[in-house]
Amino acid sequence: MAGQQMKNVAGLLLVLNLCMYIIILGIGSWAMNRAIDHGFIIGPGFDLPAHFSPIYFPMGNAATGFFVMFALLAGVVGAASALSGLNHLRSWNAESLPSAATAALIAWTLTVLAMGFACKEIELRIRNARLRTMESFLIILSATQLLYIAAIHGAALIRI
Repeated sequence: MAGQQMKNVAGLLLVLNLCMYIIILGIGSWAMNRAIDHGFIIGPGFDLPAHFSPIYFPMGNAATGFFVMFALLAGVVGAASALSGLNHLRSWNAESLPSAATAALIAWTLTVLAMGFACKEIELRIRNARLRTMESFLIILSATQLLYIAAIHGAALIRI
């Protein structure tokens, strides 16, 4: 009975995390597209600016490029781990737990890394509303992904 309750909690957290990872992918893709369209133009006859960075984003601050790239990586790996988690929820046995737990842990570590850049971006202050939204989602995701990992491991401990 307790294992079924943990399955429901894990399922709810999994769906919540998947939705947030998809939102992060959408906002991050917008930011990357905008940076590519409005970045530096380098070609014959053009000189590099004095403080040129290959990770230049026209919106935000110095941490924005790193933040967006790691947020996109966390979003892709998080969405992929959600697929592995859905497979684990469907079967809900000890054989499917290691792959779901490993994928979730890798997604969580990338999310925490992106959250670190989000915190740096918050500290530097200059950013737009979409970036603030993505920062908020990553901070929330770092907690909910950890809760999801605890839920699937907790259910495994209850069954033992």
